[in-house]
Amino acid sequence: MERQRCRFGSSDGAGRFLISLEDLELVTEDESLDLAGNDNDGDNNENGEQEIEQEEDGLLGYWQNIGRRHQVVVPRDLAEPIQQMSRNNQSHDRELVPFTTIGHKTKSEELLYEKRQYKKAKWACVIQDKSSYEQSTCLGFMKLMKYICQQNSAGHFLGITLPIVTIVHTNRTRTELQPEVTTAYYLPAQFQNQTPQPFDAEIAIEEWPAHIIYTRPFNGNSTEELILQQINQLVQHLDAPEQFLQDTFIVAAYNNPAAPNQHNEIWFIHRP
Repeated sequence: MERQRCRFGSSDGAGRFLISLEDLELVTEDESLDLAGNDNDGDNNENGEQEIEQEEDGLLGYWQNIGRRHQVVVPRDLAEPIQQMSRNNQSHDRELVPFTTIGHKTKSEELLYEKRQYKKAKWACVIQDKSSYEQSTCLGFMKLMKYICQQNSAGHFLGITLPIVTIVHTNRTRTELQPEVTTAYYLPAQFQNQTPQPFDAEIAIEEWPAHIIYTRPFNGNSTEELILQQINQLVQHLDAPEQFLQDTFIVAAYNNPAAPNQHNEIWFIHRP
């Protein structure tokens, strides 16, 4: 595949999610007010606008604390998008990227990989190239979150889809991830034909072709070391690894990295 802009499999990168959609599950509305140093009684919140502002401040403070641990500044203009994501972050509100399972390989009841068919679809994606891939994925995700939360030509919340993916590239020996990161969000089915355009010029709407993916699940914090380990483990289970892109892989994140049992997948892209 060609290496242009954010196109599927098109950019050198590495990534994981340090701030994710499901980080919002760690804070309830009351807890967010506590983090902001506000009174939960509502005595000082006599008007609705003040309550909303305090709630936004609490959630923003929570995300800013997360960002500081990873040397990422979470700007104040992210307060409203964070609140929107929090309000809509229920399991029944999330749309999974559709696929068809067309095969799998197991050994002693362990799933070595699953073979899937993904249809042609539109994704919003953004490239970041900061000093660390952690920073790049955080900043890329924050840009996508603003797009999802009304900063688009439709002017409304688009909805949460899972997984959020990062396209990663390695060196020839698959021992090192490249610094540039592509973070991508699958457009919900209702927006596949008429896609809201982003206000942020760094976000591109790309149509990824139909493709076959070989995927292996893994749990844990998707650090660079773990990603490389999972890539090389899946290589060992494939009957013909030369049939796959050799330096382009995808990390799919389904939940919050602070969760005790994180669910991720490594995806290998079958050559067209």
